[in-house]
Amino acid sequence: MANAPVKIIIPCCTLMSKSNNVLLVTNVSKRCLSSWWSQVEMGPPDAILGVTEAYKRDTNPKKINLGVGAYRDDNGKPYVLPSVLKAEQKIKEKNMDHEYAPISGSADFCNLSIKLALGDDSTHVKEGLNATVQGISGTGSLRIGGAFLAKFFPYNKELYLPTPSWGNHNPIFLHSGLKVNKYRYYDPNTCGFDFKGALEDINKIPEQSIILLHACAHNPTGVDPRPEQWQELSQVIKKRKLFPFFDMAYQGFASGDVVKDAFAVRLFLKEGHQIALAQSFAKNMGLYGERAGVFSLITSSKDEAARTLSQIKILIRPMYSNPPIHGARVVAEILGDPALRQQWLGEVKGMADRIISVRTSLKDNLKKEGSTKDWSHITDQIGMFCYTGLQPAQVERLTKDFSIYLTKDGRISMAGVTSKNVEYLAHSIHQVTK
Repeated sequence: MANAPVKIIIPCCTLMSKSNNVLLVTNVSKRCLSSWWSQVEMGPPDAILGVTEAYKRDTNPKKINLGVGAYRDDNGKPYVLPSVLKAEQKIKEKNMDHEYAPISGSADFCNLSIKLALGDDSTHVKEGLNATVQGISGTGSLRIGGAFLAKFFPYNKELYLPTPSWGNHNPIFLHSGLKVNKYRYYDPNTCGFDFKGALEDINKIPEQSIILLHACAHNPTGVDPRPEQWQELSQVIKKRKLFPFFDMAYQGFASGDVVKDAFAVRLFLKEGHQIALAQSFAKNMGLYGERAGVFSLITSSKDEAARTLSQIKILIRPMYSNPPIHGARVVAEILGDPALRQQWLGEVKGMADRIISVRTSLKDNLKKEGSTKDWSHITDQIGMFCYTGLQPAQVERLTKDFSIYLTKDGRISMAGVTSKNVEYLAHSIHQVTK
C-alpha cells in the first residue's frame, strides 16, 4: 500500500514549518512547558469562604454559620431594606439611562455621602475643602487612597495598622505600594482595647507617617475606644505629626446612630487634623453587591482640594475608568429624600439594635448555662463582629462536636446569631470553655 498514511508523533517542544511542501521539525527547547502557567502554585483558600463551604457540607440541622460578614435577619436570611426597595422603585420610575458615570462618580452621591460622614453643617464641606470621589465600596475606596498616598504623600510612605485589623487592609496597602507596619490595639487578656499599648506604640511611630483608624465597629474585634480615649489618641497623633486615614464601613450600623458612629472622624477634624476617609454603604444599607463607596481627602484649601481631586481621577482612570451607577443612585435617592432618609435611619437602627440584643442574649444564656467566665466583653464590643476570646482548640471542638462554624481566631459574626439558635450557641460555648 504505497499511499498508506504515515503517523508522525511530534514532541510539544518542537517548532513546525513548511518549505517546498516538506515538513521541517526544529527542536526549540530542552524543557517542554505544557502551559504558560504551569509554574503557578495553588494559592491558600480564603479563611471566611472556607468556613462557609464547610458549613454548607454539614448535615447537622443545628449547624450555625458565624463566619459570614453580612447582616442576616432573625431568621438567618439576607435582609433587603424597605427604604432600598422604595429607592429602586423611584429610580425605575425616572426611566434613567445607563451611560457612564464620571470618573469621580455621581456628584449627588459624593456630596450626600460626605455630608453623612461630616454632618450637614460641616464647615469643611461648606468651604469646599473635601476632594471626594466614588469608589468601589470600602475596599476600592481604600485602594484609591492607598494609590494616592503612595504617589503623593510627601513624607514617610509607611502606614500603621492596628493589631489585628481587617484582613484585607494589609494586602490593599501593600498592593498600593506602601510599607505596612502595626501598632498594638486589642488586648487578648481582657478581650478589650489595649489603650496603654496603643499609646505607647503610636508614640514610637516615626513622625509624618500614616496611621489607619477604624472609625467605629472595629473589624474584626468589635472593640472601639471610648470618646475620652479618642480625644487622647487625637492629641498623640497630632503630636507625632501622623496623617490619619479613617476606614468607616459601619456608620449607623454600629450603634444605630449615624452621628455617634462618626464621632471620631468629626473630632479629629474639629481638632485640626487633615484626614483621608473611606466610606462604605455595604453594611448600613445592605448594598453588598452594589459596591457603593466613597474616598475623601480633607484638605487645607479649596484650591488644594481641586488639585488633589484632579490627581485622584488620573489614578482611577487606569484602574477601572468609571464606577458603577446603580448603588450610587440608590444611596443618593435615600439620603437626598428627607422622608426616605428618615425611614432608612429607622431601619439601620433596627439592624444595629438586633445585633446589640443578641449580644445581650448570648451573654445572659452563657450565665444561665452556669458559666463562671466573665463574658462582659460580648456586650462591651460593638458592631457585626465579636472577638470571643475562644482559643483555636476550643474553636475546633465547637465545629467538630457542635457544627458551629467560625474563624480559628475565635471571631464570630453576631449577624449569624438569632433568637432561635442563641441558646444552643451558648450551651456549645459553655461546653468547650468550662
